[in-house]
Amino acid sequence: MGRVIVVGSLNIDTVLRVVRHPRPGETVHALGAQSVPGGKGGNQAAAAADAGAETVFVGAVGDDGARYLRHLQAGGVDVSGVQRCTDIGTGAASVVVDDRGENSIIVVEGANGRVRAAQLDALDLREGDVVSLQFELPDAVNAEVAARASRRGATVLINPSPWRESRTDVLALADVVIVNEIEAEQLGDVVSADVLCITAGGAGARWGGLSAAAPRIEPVDTTGAGDRFAGTLAAMLARGSTRQEALEHAVAAASEACLRHGAQQWRSV
Repeated sequence: MGRVIVVGSLNIDTVLRVVRHPRPGETVHALGAQSVPGGKGGNQAAAAADAGAETVFVGAVGDDGARYLRHLQAGGVDVSGVQRCTDIGTGAASVVVDDRGENSIIVVEGANGRVRAAQLDALDLREGDVVSLQFELPDAVNAEVAARASRRGATVLINPSPWRESRTDVLALADVVIVNEIEAEQLGDVVSADVLCITAGGAGARWGGLSAAAPRIEPVDTTGAGDRFAGTLAAMLARGSTRQEALEHAVAAASEACLRHGAQQWRSV
């Protein structure tokens, strides 16, 4: 079996629950506020470890990130590849979730902007590994990491979110590109259908000619569901599962994630 190596972002999220999202210029009262670990990279690493894969995280935190690293370690994630920065804070995000479980997110880059591809040097990338990337890191870092992983025969999995049309060149190196239906339309024909894995919420997901149905649920919060999908898919591929098996496990994990608030919850650390 290979490893899942997530090169990505760590954010400390402030989640605000509201009845409905405010209109421009409007103030609404929050029903509650909660601080939780987040960032697409951290979410995906936690999901991969939960799915049983040997998981390594490569990223960066500030002095305020020690609790997050302990949290990941408690979940079985190797954080030896994380850079500690003393002059900048850990990434942050404000997440607003309404009564329907729909969310909007504002992100502050923080230490995520300090991640470098050279942090991979100590990992000895090899065939069988799955390297997972998102678009919350600098363009040049993603491009170099994908190139390194491809040269070493690792599977390159990219979740190009938050979407940026100017950053699609790196997708040519991807073996798997995970997008939602809106992002798939924006992507067009940049990647082949065999590479493209499309998540469709309650309709499940499809990957090339394969598909997996989602169970019927009443979502509480969709925050992090896509990351849970991506991390689980990466884990199943690293463990040697078929594409169909990986797709089914990823859909089930993403659906389960919609039944609780927040992308992650702090472990007792």
